[in-house]
Amino acid sequence: MPKTLTLILGGARSGKSTYAQKLAQERGGDDVLFVATAQALDEEMQSRIEAHRRDRPAAWRTLEAPHDTGRLIQQADPSAVVLMDCLTLLVSNAVLTLPESASAIEAEAAALAEVDELLAAYRRGTSSWIVISNEVGLGLVPPYPMGRVYRDALGRANQRLAAEADEVLFMVAGIPMKVK
Repeated sequence: MPKTLTLILGGARSGKSTYAQKLAQERGGDDVLFVATAQALDEEMQSRIEAHRRDRPAAWRTLEAPHDTGRLIQQADPSAVVLMDCLTLLVSNAVLTLPESASAIEAEAAALAEVDELLAAYRRGTSSWIVISNEVGLGLVPPYPMGRVYRDALGRANQRLAAEADEVLFMVAGIPMKVK
């Protein structure tokens, strides 16, 4: 099977991770590199991370890469499938490294730098990739400036990745819908 880049979008609790793991298992079996971008900054996030770990096959390798993710994936031994969960947190991590006074242009540049690094790593490698991201542009407009900056940066990052992806799926209530 030729390598493919699949982007899975959806809202919170839409079934993105469960579906992505099923897809990775089908495409790579035990030869999967799970790339985690989350950071356990509080008890709730630690619990979520632990739950995700329990849900993954034990044979899968895990790479924790909250920043410079494309470079770190490239340095890891190749696997048949790279499953990155998720672009949402990677963009958040990039934006949160900026000062509070950062402009929307600076936030978007930080987000797109991470995406460009991911795409470069994908192009150089031999693995199929599955990338998960939230679609945050369907909800309410965030009431604070940094929330709007983040929403816009993630939207641009999703667009950049979707333009390059071979396949884009949108999850609704656990059901994948083919977008591209």
